[in-house]
Amino acid sequence: MADVKRIAVLGAGGLGRNMARLLEQKKEMRLVAVCDKGGYAFDPTGISSAQVEAAAGTTVANIPCIGKTSSDSIADLVALRSEIDGVFLALPNLPNEFLPSVVEKLARGGFQGVMVDALKRTRAVEMMVGLNDLLAASRITCITGAGATPGLLTAAAALAAQSFVEVESVEIYFGVGIANWDAYRATVREDIAHLDGFSVEKVAAMSDAEIEQELEKRNGVLELVNMEHADDVILEMAGIVSRDKVKVGGVVDTRNPRKPVSTTMKLTGVTFEGKRSTHVFTLGDETSMAANVNGTALGYMNAGFWYHARGLYGVFTCADLMPKWPH
Repeated sequence: MADVKRIAVLGAGGLGRNMARLLEQKKEMRLVAVCDKGGYAFDPTGISSAQVEAAAGTTVANIPCIGKTSSDSIADLVALRSEIDGVFLALPNLPNEFLPSVVEKLARGGFQGVMVDALKRTRAVEMMVGLNDLLAASRITCITGAGATPGLLTAAAALAAQSFVEVESVEIYFGVGIANWDAYRATVREDIAHLDGFSVEKVAAMSDAEIEQELEKRNGVLELVNMEHADDVILEMAGIVSRDKVKVGGVVDTRNPRKPVSTTMKLTGVTFEGKRSTHVFTLGDETSMAANVNGTALGYMNAGFWYHARGLYGVFTCADLMPKWPH
């Protein structure tokens, strides 16, 4: 058990709680720390998903025996850096600079290990990439944009591109179904920020009641088009296609766990024989957002450990490397 990787999850919302459930089914990784704005919990022997779930709606600081109230839980986890191998960043990312600022704080605090995020916005990922020199000097291996989209679907596009000498377009269209928006408050807020008339700043200032009113107007369904999604900059940085040829949209139903539409990635290109064709990658409708985001994030976390052990530090994207499935 000596080589079991010790994982900290920053954020105890929907993705954070489901990551605890997923980690419980892994033999090569163990959840040892979790934090939210109210405090943190730490147990080197492992934290169960039941413990994290019991704190839903309050704070993980209330977990008996291992929880502690804190006004700066990130700093407290930095103090525990020798007890943590990998960090999954499941915190809300409103405004764009919030998550990059957390990563910078961890780096300057002396953490040396692997970080993975599921950032979605182009600007946020660009800011993460801008931290490359600091993270490389800090002996940190960071994989950014490592959720479902960007993440799983972006990596699928990078792989699909190999059939062609020119990529003409990448279209990602996703369907997400959740029983109620309370389960994924931060994610729903980020989605609303993509709608006409909204911005990251406006949504960050909205109360929960105002979010609920907006969802009520739309019968709980968000139809998203031409989103500012980091799949574009990631595929551009990978040299596959210019960002203007990448389109991302989707439908989010905040009142029904069934996906409103299937999630697909379509890449169109021209082969060396001059033939135009389209590769289509479709996710099974039964896989939830949490399964596709958290599963992919852990795969990239595992790959990050492989890179880190070989002295490869800095910021990588989901198109730079293949995830490695952890047992």
